[in-house]
Formats: sequence, C-alpha cells, structure tokens
Amino acid sequence: MAITKEIVVDKIETLEKGQVQIRTATKIMEDGKELNRNFHRHVLEPSVKNGDTWEDTDISGEDAKVQAICNAVWTDEVKTAYQEMMDARNTLGE
Repeated sequence: MAITKEIVVDKIETLEKGQVQIRTATKIMEDGKELNRNFHRHVLEPSVKNGDTWEDTDISGEDAKVQAICNAVWTDEVKTAYQEMMDARNTLGE
C-alpha cells in the first residue's frame, strides 16, 4: 500500500490583459487510486513594477508549460499595454 502525492499544472488560462492564470492540482493517491484532490490558483502578470521602473516577471520557477505560454503571450506590445493600464489606474487612484 503506497501513498503518494502528485502536484500537476492542470489548467493554464490567458486573461484579457495578458495575465496568465495557473491552476495546480495536488492529488493524494493510494496504489494508483486517487483519494483526494485540492486546487490552488495563482496569476502571473506580464510585468511587475519595482519602484518607478517596470521589469519582466520572473517565471523561472514555473512549470515548463507555463513558461512556454508566458513567453508566447507576453509580447512587447502586451507588456507595454499592461504597464500603461496599470500606470493609468494608479494615476486615477491618487
């Protein structure tokens, strides 16, 4: 009787403004039979602000599939549009 834990990226979605939403499933298995499954979601933004400058989001710790999708979706145009949208929001909020 072997109990194992498996974590898999089971859903990757791109959102309207270039964000990438990732769902991971944590599966508890006993002898190949699933006993339990839990989900976790997190969102990656095309750029992050560090002080007054924008930087590319670090995706080096993400699953290879997630990295591939981010690299395909996050064109310079998408990053610029996202940065402009966030800067406009912050200006309106002040």
